[in-house]
Amino acid sequence: MFDFGLDPFVHLERLLLDAKNRGEPEYNAMALATVGAGQRPTVRIVYFKGLLRGGLSFYCNYNSLKGKSIDLNNSVCANFYYPTRWEQIRIAGRAYKLTREENEAYFKTRPRLSQLGAWASNQSAEIPDREYFQLRLEEFEKSFEGQEIPCPETWGGYHLIPEEFEFWFGRDGRLHERFVYQSEGSNWRRFMRSP
Repeated sequence: MFDFGLDPFVHLERLLLDAKNRGEPEYNAMALATVGAGQRPTVRIVYFKGLLRGGLSFYCNYNSLKGKSIDLNNSVCANFYYPTRWEQIRIAGRAYKLTREENEAYFKTRPRLSQLGAWASNQSAEIPDREYFQLRLEEFEKSFEGQEIPCPETWGGYHLIPEEFEFWFGRDGRLHERFVYQSEGSNWRRFMRSP
């Protein structure tokens, strides 16, 4: 039974923990939708990296398609989906850049190869072939050999500050349950949507 009395962040953390504990592959993968130049929507999978200052954090190259889209329009929507349990969590809100200190702290936790990739990849830019990228990766590997890899200025995170949560639970006959929280200042308006 869904408890509307609980804060939506409590439900979010509980559902994510449940997914992790039952071995859901990529339990922290969320589809992130943005709208950029020309009002064209784009959606891709990013990894939720925890709650940070009241928002859902994720990281990328700020010059990527998603970064440029967020610069133009910071209204975004994220969705977690667990097909084996017929559960979805949709979060709509606004994305804001994290601080340089937050970016550097998270960057240090990444595997070295991922750190090198952040330097080698001009994410979303056109490249001639895979070999071109592999050579760039090797160049950065040599230049940072034997030293700590710093966080690039063009790489960092965002936190999605929710304006709406929808917790969706699939039911037979498409008679789904949809529990909604909408932000009203420091409070949440709570209601259900029709299936």
